[in-house]
Amino acid sequence: MARTPGHFSLLTLIVAIAAVSTAFGADYVETPSLVDQVAAGELPPVAERLPLDPALVTFDQPDMFPGEHGGELRILMGKSKDIRMMMVYGYARLVGYNQALALEPDLLRDIEVEDSRIFTLHLREGHKWSDGHPFTSEDFRYYWEDIANDSELSPFGPPKLLLVKGDPPTVEILDELTVRYTWARPNPNFLPALAGARPLFIYRPAHYLKQFHGKYTPVEAIQAVIDQTGTRNWAGLHHRMDHPYKSDNPDLPVLQPWKDTTPPPADRFVFERNPFYHRVDINGLQLPYIDRVVVNIADNKLVPAKAGAGDADLQGRYLRFDNYTFLKASEERNDYQVRLWRTARGSQIALYPNLNVTDPAWRELVRDVRFRRALSLAIDRVEINEVVYYGLANEAANMVLPESPLFREEYRDAWAKFDLDEANRLLDELGLTERNNRGLRLLPDGRPMELVIETAGESTEETDVLELIHDSWVKIGIKPFAKPSQREVFRNRIFSGDAVMSIWSGLDNGIPTPDMVPAEFAPTSQVHLQWPQWGQHFETGGEAGEPPDLPEVQRLMSLYVAWEQAESAEQREAIWHEMLSIFADQVYTIGVVSGVRQPVVVANDLHNVPTEGIYSWDPGAYFGIYHPDTFWLGPERR
Repeated sequence: MARTPGHFSLLTLIVAIAAVSTAFGADYVETPSLVDQVAAGELPPVAERLPLDPALVTFDQPDMFPGEHGGELRILMGKSKDIRMMMVYGYARLVGYNQALALEPDLLRDIEVEDSRIFTLHLREGHKWSDGHPFTSEDFRYYWEDIANDSELSPFGPPKLLLVKGDPPTVEILDELTVRYTWARPNPNFLPALAGARPLFIYRPAHYLKQFHGKYTPVEAIQAVIDQTGTRNWAGLHHRMDHPYKSDNPDLPVLQPWKDTTPPPADRFVFERNPFYHRVDINGLQLPYIDRVVVNIADNKLVPAKAGAGDADLQGRYLRFDNYTFLKASEERNDYQVRLWRTARGSQIALYPNLNVTDPAWRELVRDVRFRRALSLAIDRVEINEVVYYGLANEAANMVLPESPLFREEYRDAWAKFDLDEANRLLDELGLTERNNRGLRLLPDGRPMELVIETAGESTEETDVLELIHDSWVKIGIKPFAKPSQREVFRNRIFSGDAVMSIWSGLDNGIPTPDMVPAEFAPTSQVHLQWPQWGQHFETGGEAGEPPDLPEVQRLMSLYVAWEQAESAEQREAIWHEMLSIFADQVYTIGVVSGVRQPVVVANDLHNVPTEGIYSWDPGAYFGIYHPDTFWLGPERR
């Protein structure tokens, strides 16, 4: 296939709720790769495979255009379980984010929301699972009654994301195409959870899974399958067959653009087009354009080399900024382009003082905001940007990015300007005036301030940044040491309070909107490395961990609860800004630089992939927000 270089702008997708069947009627175009199956009666024609009101995709940018059917897209993954990324990239959701980060119906025809409490979901008439069975309210009923509220399958009840103050919703099946969820209190988490990179699945293919459910199938009828799979009982078998996110059961019907056909384990997975997918383009072509996606498994350390050798048509995962020079050098020879997308992390790398450290001397210091501010002021971010990131990043705190409607310069710049004099003054003010013969300040108990920074040992980038931080922190009398360990050991040392400080990537979502959950700015999870014990206390409802005892952190928790109960966008926005102001001023995490670019390898004959994009887990689903079902292979056409 000939490859032609091209330059593209952003793709704008409008997913319209339209009676497309009326607009196209007999003009629907049959997918060439499915013609023989239709002729043989193995598949119905395209007009019967689509919903009566499919989602219409239009293009309104001059350099973007409808494509053509066919072709095979190659991507690389580092291990078999990473085929779950196909659920991420496919990004077919009940509701999903558009490129403006607004939520809109997708699998759903429409959704009505009242007071952030009552959500009425309207399905598309004639929408079908990948095996051709109707997708209806029965699939929602089955999940709610027979999975989420079945004591064998869900001994702890429905997932936490479906609870508000511990209370589940009332779920009503109004008719075959209408489902209503009602909570007594507002639930602003509901729609973002449905739109997530790893979404909340509130439906299942009931027609398929009932054969493994003890309520619908006698155990003796499936005992042979239970024995064959090595599961203990029917519930274990049901779990084994029901992994919508993992994509590891080729028999499980899906609603995504492509469906796995290869049972694991394997080194090569083939995802074939879903012939009943719900989207069409303006020319009457059913999406996806590309017939199949082949996922080749390689050692993750070899992925940059293999991508540079032309072994992938689309690759972002396992590529780092420091691979850019190598990848760029091979562009022309191997017929691809390297595009540099923006990342959505609040900081490429951040330091996390552990406010729950058990060492009493360090605990007193890291809980004093003056100490955290001093450490932040003593980082020469300009030097780090120039040396490590070629001056292409932005010196900043670990904070929301300019692409977020919540961005303010004062948040980004808080305590992030290089100022050794002020850093030394703050440390002196803390009473840390005694030094040893090496110039290191002494802790109140007489130990030299040798600060161990825990790392997962997975990135030379972290090592390079820490070396530069070491050089400037020594000038304020503090000597940092990097201590690498395996990721599990790394996390356990932080969770237990053995670690004083750690280094990891910054905020996962640096581009929030007021309607997104501000969970990263309050101790809501043990995996928040700056306050793991407080996060665990919240996650377990007080059964483990410890409650926060710093006034500002307690205020953050109160604001988080207030956000969950807010009934208007204006209230949620005001709460967000107060939380961001506290988080920035108190320096609970120490950011370094943001806006580091993510290399994305794109084959020259792969079209509709944005030249400029945001590479983000959630929101964004990496490539998902740009709808890979609209990417197509072929000669450039204008």
